[in-house]
Amino acid sequence: MAKGNSPLVRPTIASLDQKLAFAKRCSDESVLAGAKAAVLACVATAIPTLASVRMLPWAKANLNHTAQALIISTATAAAYFIVADKTVLATARKNSFNKPSHSQP
Repeated sequence: MAKGNSPLVRPTIASLDQKLAFAKRCSDESVLAGAKAAVLACVATAIPTLASVRMLPWAKANLNHTAQALIISTATAAAYFIVADKTVLATARKNSFNKPSHSQP
């Protein structure tokens, strides 16, 4: 087992602070990417949903305001969580291949 990977070595405060800073940056990036995707999904589902209720007789008869809101909000929430999760995983994967910046004795 390598010296830096030993479970018996206690992590230093500096390394814990570095990991905490990385986690905060990673979560901030994922929230921003998820919010962008949610706005795009909201617009992309609201336009056809509202247009179909005005133009199609079946949609006008069967989709009340609650159903329309449910369609739009479901797509928006799904886009947010999917993109945020993928961003967290991609960032973690990218940084897992990086070598540690501190020198080992």
